Amino acid sequence: MKRRKPQTEPHLRVYSNRSVLVLADGSEFVFEEGKQSEQARARYEQIVKQLQSGWLEQLYGNLLSASEQFELDDESVHLLNRITDAVTSEVGRAVVGLTVLQLCIKCLSPEQDIRLHKAGAKSFSWREGVSMRRLDTQFITPFLRKYDLLRINKDGLFMTRSLAENYPYTPFYKASIRGAKEAWLTLIDLVEAGRTDSLSALKYLLARLKNRAAAFKQLAEQAIRITEQFLEVYPAYETVQATLLKHIQSSAYPARLLEVGMHSFLQVLEGTGKLSGYLSPLCQMRTANKKHRNVADIEILDDAGNIVEAWDCKYGKTYLYDELHELGEKLEDKQVELVGFVVDTQPDLREEVQSLMREISEATEADVQILSLPDWIELLLQRYELEQERDSIARSWMRAYIECLCQRRREKAPIDEPADQWVRDWIALLEVELRG
Repeated sequence: MKRRKPQTEPHLRVYSNRSVLVLADGSEFVFEEGKQSEQARARYEQIVKQLQSGWLEQLYGNLLSASEQFELDDESVHLLNRITDAVTSEVGRAVVGLTVLQLCIKCLSPEQDIRLHKAGAKSFSWREGVSMRRLDTQFITPFLRKYDLLRINKDGLFMTRSLAENYPYTPFYKASIRGAKEAWLTLIDLVEAGRTDSLSALKYLLARLKNRAAAFKQLAEQAIRITEQFLEVYPAYETVQATLLKHIQSSAYPARLLEVGMHSFLQVLEGTGKLSGYLSPLCQMRTANKKHRNVADIEILDDAGNIVEAWDCKYGKTYLYDELHELGEKLEDKQVELVGFVVDTQPDLREEVQSLMREISEATEADVQILSLPDWIELLLQRYELEQERDSIARSWMRAYIECLCQRRREKAPIDEPADQWVRDWIALLEVELRG
């Protein structure tokens, strides 16, 4: 039950039969103790039924196809990153597992308050709570162990006794917890307030865990080894470029791989010291985050943070007349030297498109281009006077590309979609190529 009072200092009041959470705006949440209510029991049974039906495993299996659906604001992403980054061999795993559990509960029963982790008829219980211990033991811990997402005790998360105190999970939960406690409790507050979408948060969290798993690390090592073997046999630019393009076009979610391919190429150019500025990190694939982009998917900035060069990736679309109009609007108050679109095949440059490109160039003084990936590479090699180094640039590009997918370049390429299938596709492709 929620009541609203005037502005106050947030706090938790604990009584003999209830706890009352008071927020800064005066809102009160009353958590009554006692035998689980019939409504809470019905919510619990609904959650169990859906988990028994394989809901979580199906969600996990579809992560890659859902990679553009991480509709999360930057604060939520920052908190989820802190929660996963705090995991070591010694600490942080229980907090991550509990976050997975709570997000599952919220997805399957939005009415359930995920701050209430105990329910029953004999021992301590909240009337509107559910038994998170039982849900974890039956479903969450077995799932996390099955897919090697988190190395936790088979008896479950609540073997960590600090998670089982008789207080609701709020910022005032005083038990000593090893891991990203503050980030976890803040995230749960945002979920309960409706400011963080529980399904997007769960997908994002599972994707990060998948990319951190031991199995993925072994896969990454294999991919890097076979890349070096391939480059010993095929060191020339033409073969490297053709192989990279083949991987982009044949794998799941090629639009994202085109971005990774272009960004990794620019990472190599940046390493030569000849780039016209510094390369902004690869944009994470979250629709809400896309809005912060000034001009394009990939941007090069000067020391003052102004965009010098910008490129938008357009996979599977060659006629970009409408996109050019949008680009012209974005450039109205900016001084960009070089800007344009890169497509995976030959672009459709009919006269009306070329005419609009000229108009935008005359109005903004920007060099506007629409290019295929190979032509884009040629343009940049000429722009930065690297034509004579194309073979070594290509080899470095291939290494950078697979290192990005293998989570080895997160500072420049924070790829948070699950990348394991892309890496498997890469290994399979190179094995075929090496067999000749």
